[in-house]
Amino acid sequence: MRYLIGIFLAIVGAAAVLKTEWIVVNFGASAWAEEKFGTSGGTRLMWKVIGILLIFFGFLFITNMIQGFLIGTVGKILVR
Repeated sequence: MRYLIGIFLAIVGAAAVLKTEWIVVNFGASAWAEEKFGTSGGTRLMWKVIGILLIFFGFLFITNMIQGFLIGTVGKILVR
């Protein structure tokens, strides 16, 4: 099951990176992203970052490294 979840996340992430312009045209620009990331390309940058993160977490799921990654990063904050 983790393979399917990982492949799905990687495919959705790749689609978000490759089809950023289509997403912006069909769903509109994000005022928050335009304010925080730039004046005319903030929304596109936001979708590309989301896509790259989805690809990264998809590969973590496929390789079964998600638990180690989460424990190594945010686990130290949550576990005493």
